[in-house]
Amino acid sequence: MARAFQISRKMEYGTRAMVFLASLPDGMTTSFREIGRKMDIPGDFLAKILKTLVKAKLVRSTRGAHGGYALARAASTITFLEVIEALEGPVNVNVCTAADHDGCAFTGACTMYGVWRTGQERMLEVYRTTRLDRLAMRSLRHESPVLKAKRPPGS
Repeated sequence: MARAFQISRKMEYGTRAMVFLASLPDGMTTSFREIGRKMDIPGDFLAKILKTLVKAKLVRSTRGAHGGYALARAASTITFLEVIEALEGPVNVNVCTAADHDGCAFTGACTMYGVWRTGQERMLEVYRTTRLDRLAMRSLRHESPVLKAKRPPGS
């Protein structure tokens, strides 16, 4: 049975969270609990991922009653590759495609190097040219914390 390339849970959950944040109306923040609930991401893991994305300046966090998380920049300026690299570091499909070629003793004479390199470049081009605004899930319903707070009990 063939095995496909797999991405880590961290990358999967992180990209889901970013797509969710890209779908928020401008100026709105959301809690990590809402992100986790709507995107099926475990809370403890999501908190660590969001911390990483805040550190990478892709997400901003606001404290307080109406605080939460939002994109740090416009979704149209954040690439899928930026998100992936913030979470996992540089992307390499094989050890020989790493900049230092440290994991492969055959890189200099390897007949497969060009194939791996071409495959990686094509994949990276897709990630580099895909922006979060194109991935935003507009069908998600978002509730403003302000509106939520003003609702009568039991509604």
